[in-house]
Amino acid sequence: MLPVLMFPQFDPIMVQIGPLAIHWYAMAYIVALVLGWWLVRYLVNWSPVVATRVQVDDFLTWATLGVILGGRLGYVLFYQPYYYLTNPLKIFAVWQGGMSFHGGALGVILALILFTRLNHLSFLGFSDRVTTVVPMGLGLGRLANFVNGELWGRPAPDWLPWAMIFPSGGPIARHPSQIYEFLLEGVLLFTIMLVLASRKSIRERGGFLSGTFLLGYAIMRSIAECFREPDAFIGYLPFGVTMGQVLCIPMAIAGISFICYACRSSKLESMVLKSDA
Repeated sequence: MLPVLMFPQFDPIMVQIGPLAIHWYAMAYIVALVLGWWLVRYLVNWSPVVATRVQVDDFLTWATLGVILGGRLGYVLFYQPYYYLTNPLKIFAVWQGGMSFHGGALGVILALILFTRLNHLSFLGFSDRVTTVVPMGLGLGRLANFVNGELWGRPAPDWLPWAMIFPSGGPIARHPSQIYEFLLEGVLLFTIMLVLASRKSIRERGGFLSGTFLLGYAIMRSIAECFREPDAFIGYLPFGVTMGQVLCIPMAIAGISFICYACRSSKLESMVLKSDA
């Protein structure tokens, strides 16, 4: 049996000035939104041009609301509906944790639909550029989960050299599943999206990148769920699957549908003139 690693006991608070405290998890959201905004401003100018940089600036507010509201409501509805139905005021206690990526994804999709309709943009063309950078935010979020010592993995075998004991996970050595998700959903998926986005022939197929992200995330998350401990209040569902894997099924179906549509539809054309605004 190999020696196990002890969780390094990070302070979940990054900076505290008097009563004001900035947590690593909140900083992960802020950095992800800012970096994503900066990169999308660059990507929309690639041919075919799908939006101006000013429009990307405007969408940042929409994306922020979609992530926060969708992520919170998704957690409430998908994971603990009965608890929040009996404690409705707890829905607003976001500082106590509880965000769902699948809910956040739905929130951003709704924001994309409304924003592109109001601005007369191509929904598929614009969403392709936005989804390209989403894995970067996912990766930062998983690192924040690790710093917080939460969402740890299932019990690890004795031979695993990086098995780790988490403070809230009992005396059992576990998989550091947050790091697995960082590598799969963050690094690997982001690399795939950037490689595909760099090809003009792919960018011209509206919806291909969006579909690749949806399908890619569904695959990466489903793999990571095999090592992640299910939420205690849900546990395993029939056939040993988890809620995260179940929620990935419609994402995978939607992703395949987007890819098929993109391959059969006509090529996108630039909707706006290139602008450095």
